[in-house]
Amino acid sequence: MTVAATSIGTPGDLVSATASDSALRRFLHGLPGVDQVGAEARVGNLATRSIKAEAKRWALDLAVRTIDLTTLEGADTPGKVRSLCAKAIQPDPDDRTCQSVAAVCVYPDLVAVASQALAGSGVAVASVATAFPSGRARLDVKLTDVAGAVEAGADEIDMVVDRGAFLAGRYGEVLDEIRQVKGACGPAHLKVILETGELATLDNVRRASWLAMAGGADFIKTSTGKVTPAATLPVALVMLEAVRDFADLTGTEVGVKVAGGIRSAKDALRYLVVVHETAGAEWLRPERFRFGASSLLNDVLMQRAKQRTGRYHSPDRVTID
Repeated sequence: MTVAATSIGTPGDLVSATASDSALRRFLHGLPGVDQVGAEARVGNLATRSIKAEAKRWALDLAVRTIDLTTLEGADTPGKVRSLCAKAIQPDPDDRTCQSVAAVCVYPDLVAVASQALAGSGVAVASVATAFPSGRARLDVKLTDVAGAVEAGADEIDMVVDRGAFLAGRYGEVLDEIRQVKGACGPAHLKVILETGELATLDNVRRASWLAMAGGADFIKTSTGKVTPAATLPVALVMLEAVRDFADLTGTEVGVKVAGGIRSAKDALRYLVVVHETAGAEWLRPERFRFGASSLLNDVLMQRAKQRTGRYHSPDRVTID
């Protein structure tokens, strides 16, 4: 399953690939194919790894620090966002050693609320944009959406790619859109959502990952959380191989964000093992790996308390999101 970057080409090959639609198609379809059975077997094996007590405590702390605490509902209110921001800054009021999460992710119209609530905390403000979750809007509307979120205080933008254009093979169109959104982000980091549940194959996941990175993504993200399936371990494996090989080829490290359906500490630890064994320890930090989640934090906090006190706390000891 593991593919060396040297089999992909040179930095010059990647630059040349973006010069025309035909060159881009040749490059993307020339990437090594993904052995789906092998990928599933690999993550199945990694999922059985036993983690000892000290390493588990460290991993649970890391899981907290890599969470983008998220609320993306039509019924979201400023009050709910402020409450979420307070939890993001101090996830466990009973344990002051518990560090803050990486970011709070909200819709663009609530960015200003989150930015004010998180000011000076070190927790980033992330915002979905580009007609999330469908991505079905004119490019000028998408760019306005991004610019408005950044102006309101977003540190990170989560955009969705045009899956229709990608699946139709209009790779140049997708690449151009990502580049333009990257430009509209200004100082904000760009996370490109592939919506892997709609890409059908792991080969498409690999191609979309490389396309997003060629367009300037700071992170590649599995999903919006609004489509089933969302994040899966085989998809994460393929995306982690892509960022590893892209870094080997270009010297640029791109992060990975997994989102949708990750609710338990046990699942989070499985993903962290896959990160370590695929991309390496360098990706085990908030700057290179994130969980997009809402309820995950509660279970991680309960597991941390168990490791610290030797007993499970009741679920009513954590806030209800």
